[in-house]
Amino acid sequence: MHNQMITPDFFKQETLELAKSLLGMELVHETAEGTTAGMIVEVEAYRGPLDKAAHSYGGKMTERTRAMFGPPGHAYVYFIYGMHYCMNVVSAEEGAPEAVLIRALQPVSGIRLMGKRRGLDLPENSDIQEIPRRTLQRLTAGPARLCQAMGIDKKQYGLPLNRPPLYLRHYRDPIPKDRIASGPRINIDYAEEAKEYPWRFWIKDNPFVSK
Repeated sequence: MHNQMITPDFFKQETLELAKSLLGMELVHETAEGTTAGMIVEVEAYRGPLDKAAHSYGGKMTERTRAMFGPPGHAYVYFIYGMHYCMNVVSAEEGAPEAVLIRALQPVSGIRLMGKRRGLDLPENSDIQEIPRRTLQRLTAGPARLCQAMGIDKKQYGLPLNRPPLYLRHYRDPIPKDRIASGPRINIDYAEEAKEYPWRFWIKDNPFVSK
């Protein structure tokens, strides 16, 4: 089962369940520069027209949110603060604009390429065990950091996530429910009561969680 790509049916779960199921999965991006991969350790769910924190709040489709209205299992990538990209996994059935933000990864492979993209000069043929944890955390702990490290930008908008070049695969056995923590989402103070919804999920005690 490990390193096996997932099928489109995986994405048909209800959004909060999908968010938890993504924890422990491996996100892989194959590019001309090389391949990078990381295990998902932190996510946030956004539940569409009734969620004041969601880009699709109110239910109106825009050019930015078009992918969210499509079938589940595709990449919704957006630009933020005029400088960063963030990546979401589209969830819920077609026409229901929900998504799960990937907030943090634990680096698995392609570490030197991740470092190059993030402006960190890592030693040639670096073994992941030899790199200080604080350095590894600077690669992919945070949604903008991980997109930069993984080479994800608007060119990946709308791509299906069950086949190359950008895809999810099983990395390890599913994370047990008692190892999954939940709490309010981050940096959504504008969302009124929705900012308190406990729709952020992470692997307990994982050092690569962003907050």
